[in-house]
Amino acid sequence: MLNIYRRSAFTYTQAGVSMIEVLVAIIILSVGLLGLAGLQTAGLMHNQSASFRSTASVMAYGILDSMRANRIEAGAGSYNHLLEDAVPAVETISGQDVSNWLNELALRLPEGLGSIDVDADNKVTVLIQWDDSRGAVAPQQFAMTTRL
Repeated sequence: MLNIYRRSAFTYTQAGVSMIEVLVAIIILSVGLLGLAGLQTAGLMHNQSASFRSTASVMAYGILDSMRANRIEAGAGSYNHLLEDAVPAVETISGQDVSNWLNELALRLPEGLGSIDVDADNKVTVLIQWDDSRGAVAPQQFAMTTRL
């Protein structure tokens, strides 16, 4: 009787399947690592922007404290300064305060500028501007309004 279930002399086995599985796993892992690197870069960029905003907030409070310590000159408009104006002369206390504040802005923030506006009702608006090209295209501004 003839065995129809007889094995042939040549048996075929799969070869190279585990190599393909390894290559697919490496590709998936590399895409995941690239995505993780992109997230890390975006996080660092936004962290730097947040740090600049925090610095601007602290600097605004600093000049407001100086103005409250010198209310008479502040109410008279001695602290008024526009973004485009040059650093004021250091002849008065208010001039020294604004000069020191603007110099510190320039040191702590990239291309940091500041303006101060005191109106007739002693409402003070402090505007701080800096270049945040790493986080956004346009220059960023931080504005704070309060009363003396």
